[in-house]
Amino acid sequence: MRWSPLRSGRITRVTVFDMMLKIVALFLVFIAILGMFGKLRFPGQKRLAEAKCPKCGRYRIGKGPCSCGRLPKK
Repeated sequence: MRWSPLRSGRITRVTVFDMMLKIVALFLVFIAILGMFGKLRFPGQKRLAEAKCPKCGRYRIGKGPCSCGRLPKK
């Protein structure tokens, strides 16, 4: 029988390095998947864009006019 680090019960540097490499690779794949989902257009984007003041670009809260003085579109 050949010697194997798994059968001896010892954790060697090679097995630790392999495990860390797999963890890093899975993390990068997970981040890439999150990035792809982030580029999708989710429901409510249009309504969120309409909540901005057309003059100054700040978000309006409520139905009143913006603090810059321009009335909201209806």
